[in-house]
Amino acid sequence: MSMQVALVGLGMVAQTHARAIAATNGRVSLRGVLSRSKKSAEAFLTEASGFLPAAPKIYADLRELVSDKDLDFVIVCTPPNARSDMVATLADRGLPILMEKPIERTYEAAEDIVRRCETAGVPLGIVFQHRMRASAKQLDNVLKQGTLGEIALVEITVPWWRAQSYYDEPGRGTYQRDGGGVLISQAIHTLDLALSLTGPVIEVQAMAAKTSLHDLEAEDFVSAGLRFDNGAVGSLVASTASFPGGAESITLHCQHGSAALKSGRLEILMHDGSVETLGEESATGGGADPMAFTHEWHQAVIEDMADAIADKRAPKCSGREALRVHRLIQALIQSASQKSAVAIPQLEH
Repeated sequence: MSMQVALVGLGMVAQTHARAIAATNGRVSLRGVLSRSKKSAEAFLTEASGFLPAAPKIYADLRELVSDKDLDFVIVCTPPNARSDMVATLADRGLPILMEKPIERTYEAAEDIVRRCETAGVPLGIVFQHRMRASAKQLDNVLKQGTLGEIALVEITVPWWRAQSYYDEPGRGTYQRDGGGVLISQAIHTLDLALSLTGPVIEVQAMAAKTSLHDLEAEDFVSAGLRFDNGAVGSLVASTASFPGGAESITLHCQHGSAALKSGRLEILMHDGSVETLGEESATGGGADPMAFTHEWHQAVIEDMADAIADKRAPKCSGREALRVHRLIQALIQSASQKSAVAIPQLEH
């Protein structure tokens, strides 16, 4: 039986969600869309008409959407500053929510949303699609099997590029709308994936800056030292000033070998000389075109959300779990501001 979904917010990533929904072959169907204006909704549906099997309805407002008793869940793609009141309305109606990252602009606001959904008993999933790559799943399995042994050193790089025209768009790279710059808008995906592999970070020492290549309110460059709960140490370098933009990477140096995850490619080099590779590098939106990536990972996230609702379980990346990366980003910015190390208390579950 097909699950019916509504798409709220029709910005850049909405077409990716629409293609992902269409690719589920009926497991999930796009019942309706909601945008700030009917004109933008009509333009969105005209563009999507080539691949959607049927034309979704256009909701006049959120009140009409939550009155639709045939909806199974809602995908929220609005900017983070337009989340709080909307989530409250959806949660009060009992509608499960799949939300684009970040949850909100600050850790505290994100935690409020998570608690609101938990109190209402409403499933909340966050779109961290990098976890759905085959290479990321394989590395997770290898780590759980213990083949590589204990993690000693972690290297995280996000060498992305955005032209100034990207930041000229109203609200981009601002604290009021986005909650910050490269960390919360771009590197958050790689940081979330890294935490899912390594476990939590307990201390950071960071520097954040605006390079001369961009005019924006928040940061377009961050470097940091990391200390992990499992005893490992690590480094982070993230930027949107790295022309022409390259693939993000996570490299784990372990007791018996090293594993390098670069975009969609995993390479494992063991101390005994054996080498294993899986997948190929693929576009992830790290260059001038932020949308240069496949819809297949979003499809996997959407299908997992549908399965989670049907099976009455939490989605693979729940709102509660996503708070880990929000807390890490907050600590990185705090450390850069204070010019000192910052300890990260562990979340209570």
